[in-house]
Amino acid sequence: MNRYTYQEIEVGQKEHFTVTVTEEDQAAFCRITGDINPLHQDPAYAQEKGHKGCVVYGMLTASYYSTLAGVYLPGERSLVHSVKSKFLKPVYIGDTLFIEGTVTEKNDTFQMITVKAVIQNQDGVKVSKAELQIGLI
Repeated sequence: MNRYTYQEIEVGQKEHFTVTVTEEDQAAFCRITGDINPLHQDPAYAQEKGHKGCVVYGMLTASYYSTLAGVYLPGERSLVHSVKSKFLKPVYIGDTLFIEGTVTEKNDTFQMITVKAVIQNQDGVKVSKAELQIGLI
């Protein structure tokens, strides 16, 4: 886990990590949220709707932005104030995701940073993007 202070953060600074989405992740998200939409649970239904299998919950994918802030950029001292995310392409169970964030702004008055983030799959396809406002405590 990173422990960057506000003073150590620089505009242009980047951090990244990878994760492979598993069936266990999908099942845990379903249990936590109660979202039983068949697009996420029934492979036949998902294929009938034009997908190659069950679609990973968009909010499960977006939850990796929390990991980016809380573990990597800035890490331990982060307090996420907002996340504006867009889902660009579906994610499927078994996909390996590359999550990267770049600091684009620093606000000295509030000791807050802006991080632009992207998530790409194993084929280099951008599946999500976001802008995070993160305070440093």
